[in-house]
Amino acid sequence: MKLSPELPQLPFFATGLPRRAVQLTAWAMGLALAAFSPAAFAAWDLQQLMDSLAQNKSGHATFVEKKYIAVLDKPVESSGELLYTAPDGLEKRTLKPKPESMIVNGDELLIERGRQKHRLQLQAYPELAAFIDSIRGTLAGDRKALERSYRLSLDGSAERWSLQLLPLDEKMQAVIQRITIAGVRDQVRSIEITQADGDRSVMNIDKLATP
Repeated sequence: MKLSPELPQLPFFATGLPRRAVQLTAWAMGLALAAFSPAAFAAWDLQQLMDSLAQNKSGHATFVEKKYIAVLDKPVESSGELLYTAPDGLEKRTLKPKPESMIVNGDELLIERGRQKHRLQLQAYPELAAFIDSIRGTLAGDRKALERSYRLSLDGSAERWSLQLLPLDEKMQAVIQRITIAGVRDQVRSIEITQADGDRSVMNIDKLATP
C-alpha cells in the first residue's frame, strides 16, 4: 500500500473504503459512563456489560490516538476530545496536529476541516456505517445492533474487560480484521482497530470529570 504525503492525516480505518469515504472519514471513539452495581459483578457477562453501558446517556472524554502504518517508521499521533449523547450522537474533535471535527447524528456524518464541510449519508457507505455502529453500539450497550455486523467475544472481568468484534460481512472483512474495545467497569478506556492489511490504530481514552 502506497501512501501519499497527506495520508497520515486521513482516517486510519478508512484506507480500504471507497475513495470518497477514505478522504472524509475516520472514527474511533470511546467514552465513560455511569455507576455500576457491585452486586451485578457476580453474574457478569456480555449482557451485564451491555446493560451497564446502556445506563450512560452522555459522556465527555479526551483521547490520544496512534496509527501504526507499515510504510512509516513512527506512529502518527493525534489528540482531542470525544463526546457522546445516547443513543446515536457521536462527536470527535481532533485538536492536534490539525483541527478537525467529525459529527455523527443518526444516519448522517458531518466532517469539518477548516472552512470545508462534507456531509455523508451512512446508508450510502455500508462498511463505514458498520464501523461507526461498532463504536456507537458499544457506547449505547446495544448488543443486537453489534451482533448484526459482528461476532462478539468478551474476556476479563467487570473490573477489566476486553470486547472483540469480528466483522461478519466479507466486504467489511476486506477492510477491518478486528476491533478490540477495552474498559474498566463501565468505562471504555481504549479502542484498537486492526486493518486487514496489518496496519492498526490505538486510541486511549480518559474520561473528563462531570462539571
